[in-house]
Amino acid sequence: MTFGYLGLAVHYLGHWRGRVLWPRQSGIEHSLLGALLLLHAIVLTLPVFHSGTVSLGLGTALSLLSWMMLLIFWTGSYFSRMEGLQTFLVPVAFVAVLLAEILPLPRNTYAVNDVAFLLHMVVSLLAYSLFAIGALIAILMLMQERALHERKPGRLSGKLPPLMVMENLMFQTLGTGFLLLTASLASGVLFSEEVFGKPAVFSHKTVFAVTSWLVFGALLVGRKYRGWRGRMAIRWTLGGFALLLLAYIGTKAVMQFVLH
Repeated sequence: MTFGYLGLAVHYLGHWRGRVLWPRQSGIEHSLLGALLLLHAIVLTLPVFHSGTVSLGLGTALSLLSWMMLLIFWTGSYFSRMEGLQTFLVPVAFVAVLLAEILPLPRNTYAVNDVAFLLHMVVSLLAYSLFAIGALIAILMLMQERALHERKPGRLSGKLPPLMVMENLMFQTLGTGFLLLTASLASGVLFSEEVFGKPAVFSHKTVFAVTSWLVFGALLVGRKYRGWRGRMAIRWTLGGFALLLLAYIGTKAVMQFVLH
């Protein structure tokens, strides 16, 4: 699986940089990516079926997030024009899978028979995955906009949808992610004892997550009523995603490697 992602990453990046290793055939690429996603899912779920518990260490969490991001892309590409995103999503998945193999697992685990916890985890990871895709689209929009202003479109513009299409896709992604993040925060606060077995506590993770929720909410309101777009929308998207990274990945890294 790791070498499969590496091979696809080299293939996509090679075409992006103009160094063709073998010709692009979207149907075959899509099928190969689907097979890798299935294998990835098996690798993620085998320990769960074996022990009846799930261990969400930093490496496992990154691997699961990258799988969800690619699954959203793979499924969404049947309905929307998302060509070009896989050039960056597949290398991210390769790095995440590699980290999952290298980084040690934490001691604490969660029982998979806890329906409330599973629902909270799935909703949260879907929200984070959608926001990560939205942030990636924002970065690509920024690169594409800068290239157009400098009148040097280069390879990037020819391999991505037009800016308006990407902007609409970004806001659709952020809108869905915002609804899921709202459900995740609500379930984490209101049903903390059912989900985590203890009352909700005020923590750095909560502060960053709620602040991120406020940023994305303000962005969507500004988009609807003030017509926010372009660089303003990109800055708000990246700022909100940075806060979300601190809430989830940053907190998990500190808990696992600093506080043990």
